[in-house]
Amino acid sequence: MEQEIIATDAAAVTTLGRKAWTAYIGIYTLGFLLVFGLAPMLWAESKLAGGIALILSVGLVAYKVLTLKSYHLYCDDMGVWIYSGILPWSKGVNGVKWRDLDGAVYFQSMWSWMFKSYSLQIGHRFTKANEILLSHIAHGDKVVLEINNMHQELARSNLLA
Repeated sequence: MEQEIIATDAAAVTTLGRKAWTAYIGIYTLGFLLVFGLAPMLWAESKLAGGIALILSVGLVAYKVLTLKSYHLYCDDMGVWIYSGILPWSKGVNGVKWRDLDGAVYFQSMWSWMFKSYSLQIGHRFTKANEILLSHIAHGDKVVLEINNMHQELARSNLLA
């Protein structure tokens, strides 16, 4: 994973967050319904159709889980970045440079507070198109606090030019 991170110095990279366990609930529920609901129904009609449904269901769940596990929110001396993707054409890094950062906020609800899984918005001060919007980030409230503190520290030191 460290090779995909764009920072030149791996020691300068600070991991901020990853997807929380709550992000996996929906995909595991769908997988359960497909494997124990759809596949047996199709198996009763045709063993070939049931087998294909089972293989496709397991493949879909595995792909979705690996995709969720690939999310990596981190920062370096240049800004805040999100790395994601498992297939070569879907891998990539998106981010906001420190000098363009408007601020980071999290959205709180009773469920997010109970499960410590928050939605985040890391704003770009010039355009909405370059913001980072993430859901189900583990301890996102602490992530936002850390991002905003680092940004304030850089601003006070006049290092944002």
